[in-house]
Amino acid sequence: MNFWLMKSEPDTFSIEDLKARPKQREPWDGVRNYQARNFMRDDMKVGDLVLFYHSNTKPPGIVGIAEIVSEPYPDPTAFDKKSNYYDPKSRKEQPTWILVDVGFKEGFKTMVTLEMMKEMPELQDMRVLQRGNRLSITPVSSKEFKAITKVGLS
Repeated sequence: MNFWLMKSEPDTFSIEDLKARPKQREPWDGVRNYQARNFMRDDMKVGDLVLFYHSNTKPPGIVGIAEIVSEPYPDPTAFDKKSNYYDPKSRKEQPTWILVDVGFKEGFKTMVTLEMMKEMPELQDMRVLQRGNRLSITPVSSKEFKAITKVGLS
């Protein structure tokens, strides 16, 4: 099993929005970074757990746990001319952009803020805390996942 951190702006799509969806699942669409796409396409597996991170808010932080609930498949927003994520270079026969479906698992009792994470010694190597890292999807070690969920669920 792999562990991931996936960022979303809460005014666009929050963990509460995920929880409110039918079957509590949603396609993680609109990713337009090749490295993040490659994580979804090549490395994510059904059953992997996700730290759901609210970004571009005050304070930013991890608010719960989600799960990868589908195999990767082409992102339909890349083919929709009305979508903000439309990519005229992406072809249905050879799609550029991929997504996975994410399902709600559990909300945190305590948000694990970015500042809290910076103070936790066991997270010193976590990718989201590294200078210059702006990826919306990053791998997380099992040690990092356990440390964050221990705080968030207590």
